[in-house]
Amino acid sequence: MYLNEVLGVLSSADGPPGLLPARQQMAMSLGWHIILACFGVAFPTMIFVVHRRGIVRNDPVALGLARRWAKVSAVLFAIGAVSGTVLSFEMGLLWPGLMGPFGDVLGLPFAFEGLSFFVEAIFLGIYLYGWDRMPPRRHLMMLIPMAIAGVVGTFCVVAVNAWMNNPTGFTFVPATGTTPAQVTDVNPWRAMFNDGVWLQFAHMWVGAFMLVGFVVAGVYAAGMLKGRRDAHHRLGFTVPFVFASVASVLQPVIGHLLGLRLAETQPSKLAAFELATTTESPAPLRLGGLLIDGEVRWAFDIPRLGSIIARNSFTKGVQGLDTIPLEDQPPVNITHVAFQVMVAIGSLLLVAAVAFWFARWRGHDFTGNRWFLRFAVVAGPLAVVALECGWVATEVGRQPWTVWQVLRTEDAASMSSGLWWSYAVAFVVYVGMTVGAFIVLRSMARRWRAGDEELPAPYGPPAARPDERSRR
Repeated sequence: MYLNEVLGVLSSADGPPGLLPARQQMAMSLGWHIILACFGVAFPTMIFVVHRRGIVRNDPVALGLARRWAKVSAVLFAIGAVSGTVLSFEMGLLWPGLMGPFGDVLGLPFAFEGLSFFVEAIFLGIYLYGWDRMPPRRHLMMLIPMAIAGVVGTFCVVAVNAWMNNPTGFTFVPATGTTPAQVTDVNPWRAMFNDGVWLQFAHMWVGAFMLVGFVVAGVYAAGMLKGRRDAHHRLGFTVPFVFASVASVLQPVIGHLLGLRLAETQPSKLAAFELATTTESPAPLRLGGLLIDGEVRWAFDIPRLGSIIARNSFTKGVQGLDTIPLEDQPPVNITHVAFQVMVAIGSLLLVAAVAFWFARWRGHDFTGNRWFLRFAVVAGPLAVVALECGWVATEVGRQPWTVWQVLRTEDAASMSSGLWWSYAVAFVVYVGMTVGAFIVLRSMARRWRAGDEELPAPYGPPAARPDERSRR
């Protein structure tokens, strides 16, 4: 049944020929790009913290860390620029039914996102080339507009997604006879600042710090496991882990507030999250389980806790799937499993972060514990999986709608049967970028360990030593 549901989501037999390749390509592109977007949001702030520490405390280790992270940020930004450009073309190519009628509604956030990208690129360039060329504090200030631009750009993209879940700022006139459907009375500001944008952006913003914090901390934890326990690795682990720890505590609170809206705004998504086949008052918290032939199998129920978490009430129920027409229900198992994996990983990372700082408060340093360091290495990939599952739950849970209760996904997709070629090209491009990023970043790390700090190019042979240059 679960496999049938997956195949049902992918099937395009009842939709336009471009529906399946459009879904596949968009899922691949967004799933890949969202990781780089997180670095654009969180990494400049982390660089600012270590760079400021280096200036205020005259700490060469912190300054060296900031310098290295800036170069890593430049590589990730360059790759993100390519993947972001691909996404901008995909919106019109794959989803003409969305961008055609609603282009005026969505144009404002996309325009601001483009401007934010240019601002971030400009100040990243100034910051990179400002080392040893600008006064230290003025150089540090270049990170502020860079960080703000990254946050604003992400807000604009999330605003579009939030609008899809909370459509507003327009009047939709359905098609009548030979007259096509029309979108009138467009208010792009109202669409951009829709009712769900702030909580959804906060969830993404905090999630970015959680992902980047655990990923970067995991890199230095891996170095510690190999015996590199110098000040560079300790600081490189501690700063991002602090950000990740704070984010892991805040994220469940924001997610809870965001989930409270679903009972009124998207009851079918909430029913899929909770695997609620019927309306139960109070509702149990259903851990695990799959919906097979209309029955819930292999789930563990905790009485009343579902109502407390989903409705902030001891008695209010969760609307069941039986009250929602079958054609309007999302793929229940995919949505439920993705949601629960996200929550499970988030809870695990929260417990680990709290345990680390509690132990440190009690005088125990877990960075000397090999088992904790191994977990810290794994925490980065786990945070990536949690973020991806969160987006799967959000996007698949909205199906079959692209714009909630206004535009179905099959009506938004392209009618072209040649999109498989586009998907194949995009797949090759993303594989190439992944391999290229791995080679460049690995080369940079290897040369840094060898003592080559300047790195005039991100890859290539190490710089010649002074005694070698004198013999030439």
